[in-house]
Amino acid sequence: MDTKVRDVMTPGAIGVDYYQSIGDAARTMRDWGVGAVLVVNDQALYGLVTDRDLVVRAVAEAKGAEEVVGPLSSGDLIGVDVDADTAEAARLMRENAIRRLPVIEDGQVAGMVSLGDLALQDHPASALGVVAAARAGAEHVICAKPATLV
Repeated sequence: MDTKVRDVMTPGAIGVDYYQSIGDAARTMRDWGVGAVLVVNDQALYGLVTDRDLVVRAVAEAKGAEEVVGPLSSGDLIGVDVDADTAEAARLMRENAIRRLPVIEDGQVAGMVSLGDLALQDHPASALGVVAAARAGAEHVICAKPATLV
């Protein structure tokens, strides 16, 4: 039996309003431990903004934390049905060069599925699977002994 998106997705939709600030979006990501939030405008899904979007489209462009987050979001979202096979989600990500998909159930966003979610399910021993399995916020030893500057 093929694994369904509902089996690997992160349930629930975490979002911010189009007119909330860039700082609000960043704090929402931090507080929920996610790398992307949905952007809603007039109670309708407008787009998705990622932590990378905040860096590339806000910080690198010297936008202030109090500026509106909506214009930074990616519109024209591609979603996947909650009952689709994970292979379908992987295909959509590959063909559209994206790392996250909103998961749709009965016309509503039921959650998100990420490339890491798929890797953890299908290839847990792969480098991406191992990284995805690491707890958010966990401290990792990068180097057992401090490097000496030459």
